[in-house]
Amino acid sequence: MDHSNYVIDQMISAKSIAARVEELADEISANFKDSDKLIVVGLLRGSFVFISDLVRELDLPVEVDFLETSSYGNSTESSREVRILKDLRGEIEGRDVLVVEDIVDTGHTLNHVLHMLESRKPHRLEVCALLDKPSRREVDISATWTGFEIPDEFVVGYGIDYAQRNRNLPYIGKVRFTE
Repeated sequence: MDHSNYVIDQMISAKSIAARVEELADEISANFKDSDKLIVVGLLRGSFVFISDLVRELDLPVEVDFLETSSYGNSTESSREVRILKDLRGEIEGRDVLVVEDIVDTGHTLNHVLHMLESRKPHRLEVCALLDKPSRREVDISATWTGFEIPDEFVVGYGIDYAQRNRNLPYIGKVRFTE
């Protein structure tokens, strides 16, 4: 199938995303209120817009770091082979860590990342995901906080791409391939 022709139908509006990010930040701030500094680890590249909005809403001292993983390439299907393309710059041993993910889909990437981070002995390790597709889960894993549960649709926008396109959309849209 030629994936070059597609349309995008809005699923979650920019206004709904902004409201949910505020709610998530309030819950996370309350949960980590005793932390001297929360290390927020964004999983690149899909989470970069979400993480920037989320950290600005957190009422906590935060440090931001990034991990870059790959399991999709330019495909709409996960290869289930998770590669770390960029590791953290800082140490997390004994620290409070919040992993920020764009989508929890099959769970393979998040599972791989959490095992890797747990081996570095953080004090606490929690996860916030913008989107969750529980119908696609192949690994028993879930985020501590989830923005929205969505059906098994290929989505773009708000930092999430298809073949490096559509990250700049202010909303989450469903990709519908055309003839």
